[in-house]
Amino acid sequence: MRTLRLDHRRLPAASVFLSTFLLLSQSTAVPLSAAALGKPNILLITIDTLRADHLGCYGYAGVRTPAIDALAGRGILFTRAFAHTPATLPSHTNILLGLTPNAHGVHDNSNFIVRENFLTLAEWLKGQGYATGAFVGAFPLDSRFGLTKGFDIYDDRYGSQGPSDLTFVERRADTVVDKALAWLAESRGPWFLWVHCFDPHQPYDPPEPFKSRYRERPYDGEIAFVDSALARLIGFLKDRRAEGGTAVIFTADHGESLGEHGEMTHGYFAYNATLRVPLILVLPGMKPGRVEVEACHIDIFPTVCDLLGQTPPSGLQGMSLLPLLRGKSLPARPIYFEALTAYYNRGWAPLRGYIQGREKYMESPIPEVYDLDKDFGELENIASRSDLERCRKTFAAVVQAESSPLAASAGQRMDRQTTEKLRSLGYLASPQSPARKTFTAKDDLKTLLPFHAKWAAATAAYAAGRTADGIALLKEIITERKDFDLAYTYLANFYKERKRPRDAEAVLLEALQNNPESFRIMMAYGITLIEEGRFGPAVDVLKKSLALIDFDPETWNYLGVAYWNMGRFEDAQDAYTQALRLAPDDAMVFNNFGSLYLSRFDKLEQSDDLAKAKEYFRKAIELDPKYASAYNGLGAALRQSGDLNGAVEAWKKVVALKPDFGFALYNLGRTLLAGGDKSQAFVYLTRYKDLFYPDLSPQEKARLDELIRSCR
Repeated sequence: MRTLRLDHRRLPAASVFLSTFLLLSQSTAVPLSAAALGKPNILLITIDTLRADHLGCYGYAGVRTPAIDALAGRGILFTRAFAHTPATLPSHTNILLGLTPNAHGVHDNSNFIVRENFLTLAEWLKGQGYATGAFVGAFPLDSRFGLTKGFDIYDDRYGSQGPSDLTFVERRADTVVDKALAWLAESRGPWFLWVHCFDPHQPYDPPEPFKSRYRERPYDGEIAFVDSALARLIGFLKDRRAEGGTAVIFTADHGESLGEHGEMTHGYFAYNATLRVPLILVLPGMKPGRVEVEACHIDIFPTVCDLLGQTPPSGLQGMSLLPLLRGKSLPARPIYFEALTAYYNRGWAPLRGYIQGREKYMESPIPEVYDLDKDFGELENIASRSDLERCRKTFAAVVQAESSPLAASAGQRMDRQTTEKLRSLGYLASPQSPARKTFTAKDDLKTLLPFHAKWAAATAAYAAGRTADGIALLKEIITERKDFDLAYTYLANFYKERKRPRDAEAVLLEALQNNPESFRIMMAYGITLIEEGRFGPAVDVLKKSLALIDFDPETWNYLGVAYWNMGRFEDAQDAYTQALRLAPDDAMVFNNFGSLYLSRFDKLEQSDDLAKAKEYFRKAIELDPKYASAYNGLGAALRQSGDLNGAVEAWKKVVALKPDFGFALYNLGRTLLAGGDKSQAFVYLTRYKDLFYPDLSPQEKARLDELIRSCR
C-alpha cells in the first residue's frame, strides 16, 4: 500500500475568516475516471461509538475486523479524521448536511430536530438521479428527528415499541444489513445507501460466538460482530459485480472513552478518545493509500459532489478530500468541535473548541491546549504556556464564520416517550432549562467529573443491591455540591423504592431550597407530592415549574393528574389537552384522559363521558398495545356499559401483561362470579388475596373472604 505523506504543517496558511464555500465554489472539480465511471453507486456506512484505534487497519491487534480491514486495503485510510460532536444525532446531521452545529443548530440527541430548511446529501443525490435508502439501527436516528429528507425509504422500524416498552430501542447489525440487502436486491442504479449499525454502543452485549470470544472485552466483541455483518453487505456487492462501480465511505459518528480521562462512555468530554473516528474512502479508479492530513465529517458531502464532478451546493462548510488523493494540498483550516450534552441537560459549562494542525484548543472555564503531534492522547495540558488570547480569537472567528441564524430553529419540545427512550440508552435527556450565560471553574466539566463519577458509582451500587452504599455516596455528593441535581433526584427515588416517602420529600425540599430555579428538581418534587396524595401543594409546585418551562408535556400531564384527584375535572381536562398538544402520541395522557371521563361519568352519569372514556382508553392501547393500565380502564368502562364479556377480556389482557395488577384481579373475580363462572372467579380472587390481603382494611378483608366463599 502506498502512503500519501501529506504533512499538515507544510500546508499553505489560510485565514480562519475565509469562507470554505468560496474555496470550493471557485475550484473546478474533476471526477475520478468520470468518463469510464458515469455515476457510481454510493454506500455510506456509519458505525456508532467506534474508536478508530480498535480496528485492525488502524493498528489494533485486540479484535479481528477482516471486512473493514479489507475496505481499508482497497481504499484511502485517513489517520486523523475527527467528528465535531460525540453524540449520535448531531454527528449524523453534520455528515448528511455538510454543516457543523453552529449552522444547523442540532447540538445533542435530545431537545433538537433537523429542520427542513437544510439540504441533505440524500436530497442532493436524489436530484442527481439516485435512488436513496437509509437503514438505521437505533432510536437516536428515529425519523422523528428529521434526517429522512431525500430518502425514498428511511427504515427505522425496530419492531413493536410502545411508551412502556423501553428496552427494544435498537436492532442488531445483522438485521440492519438484512433490510439493506433486501432493498439493494430491488434497486436499479445508481443508488445511495446509508447503513447505520448501533452495536458498539453501550451496554456491550455481543451475540455468540463473539460474546465468548471477547468475554473480557465485550466492546471489541460488538465491533467484531458488526464486521461480520458488514462482510455480507460487501460480499453482496462483489457477487453482483457492483463492487468496482460503488464508492464506499466508512466512518463512525464518534468514539468511546473506555475510561480515558475518567469518562467511561461518550458525550461528556471532547478528547480524541471520542472525537477521533475512522474514515475510509473506497473510490472507483483510485489506488489505496493513507492520508495523514486532518479531515472531518463535514468533508464527506463536498467529497461526494466532487466525485460526481459537480459543484457543491452553496453553503457547505467542509472541503472535498479528493485533491489530497490527486497529490494536491488543502488550505489549512480549523476543525470545530463541541460537547454540549451536559450543558443542555445539566446546566454545566459548555465545552467547545477547534483542532488546527497540531494544536487543539478547548474553550471552557479551565481552558485546555494540546500538541497533538507530541501528545495525541491529551495527557499534558499546555494552556499555561500557550497564547490563550490568540486561541480565543481563533475560536471566536471559527464560530462566527460557521454560524447561521437558522440554527436557532433546531430546538424542539421533548415528549415523554422520546425522553424515556433516550434515557434507556444512557443519555441524560431532560427538557432544556433557561440557559445560563456565565460559568466559573466550579462549573467546568473537569471539576464536576468526580461528582459525576460518584453519582454513577452510587447508581451502580444501588442496582447491585448495595443500597446503603448507594445512598451514602449520593449524600456525600449533596454535602459537597448543593447544586448537583441528579444526586437529589436519585436519592429521592431510592427512598421511594425503600418505602420511605417522607425521606424522599425531605430530600427534594432541601434540593429545591438550594436550587430554586431547577426545573428537574421542581418537577420531581411535584410528582412526589402527588404520590403522597398532597394534590393542592402539588398543583402549586407544578405551576411554578411550568413558569420555568411551559413546553414539557409530562408536567402538564401530572398537573392534570393532581386536578383529577381533586375533582377539578375541567382544570384536569385543560392540562391534559395541553399535554396532548405537545405530545400527540403519548399513550399515558390518553389513558389519563380516559380515567377523567370515567370518573366524570361515575359522578354525573352522562353517556357522552362514558363513550369518550372508552375512546381514549382504546387510543392509548392503539399507541401502546402493552399498556396494562389502559386495558384496566377499558375494562371498567365496558363493565359500566353493561358489556361484561368485553370487560372480562380487557381485564384478562391486563393480568396477562401484569400478573400482579390488583384492580384487574379483583374486578375479574367479581365479574366472573356475577356471571356464574365460580371456578375462574375463585382463581383470580385467591390470587388477589395472596398478593394484597395484609394491606387491606378489616372491612375489605371481610368482603374479599365473603366473595371467595361464594365461589365454592
